Amino acid sequence: MPQPPAQRRKWLLASWRGAAALVLSALAAQAGAAAAPPGLFAAVAADKVPAVRALLAQGTDPNSVDPRGNSALYMALQHHALGVARLLLAQPSIRIDQANPEGETALMIACLRGDDALARTLLARGARVDPPLGKPGWSALSYAATNGHDRLVKLMLAHGARVDQPAPNGTTPLMMAAYFGHTSTVRLLLAAGADARLRNAMGFAAIDLAMRRGHHDTAEVLGRWLDRGRKPGHW
Repeated sequence: MPQPPAQRRKWLLASWRGAAALVLSALAAQAGAAAAPPGLFAAVAADKVPAVRALLAQGTDPNSVDPRGNSALYMALQHHALGVARLLLAQPSIRIDQANPEGETALMIACLRGDDALARTLLARGARVDPPLGKPGWSALSYAATNGHDRLVKLMLAHGARVDQPAPNGTTPLMMAAYFGHTSTVRLLLAAGADARLRNAMGFAAIDLAMRRGHHDTAEVLGRWLDRGRKPGHW
């Protein structure tokens, strides 16, 4: 299983202002969510569908969060507990776009894991692909690009994902793909209109990130784009 995004992007940590915003988000999440009954998250992690079903029948809120602000649905996807995930998705009151304090949603985790079927199920239920227009934030497209899941990159783009959606620190999906050396994903994003000239808050463009990580093939593709501008071509 991929490492949690918070561990994988230490190099992308925001400023103190951003850290303070995360703390405030965590407090808000805790204030607005139901407390989880004992045993819920253990049952979720173990994919114990009967146990979770019994708790729901007793009135447990399917949107309950753990002490870190992660919802039951989010944790089901983190643990690849697909039986519990399907059960939770069947609950009329489930909040598909419920985010944890880092702004991560169920769709983002499905994209990080490369779970096409689950991503399609979430989209069919109306899952939001991007943060609200005009607001920086991690997106499902960035998470798909992080692990080079090209089918999901295409799926998110087909559902209107903003190709240059910036994270809170200005990092775009293209930068994520470049940092992790996913050349085919970089080509796909460039063909969809991604702008390789953009820089994040630390001053890095996608080609800088590729070079810093030694992904020379990826950097070459980005270099050709920069040499030719945004003219159509094979990247």
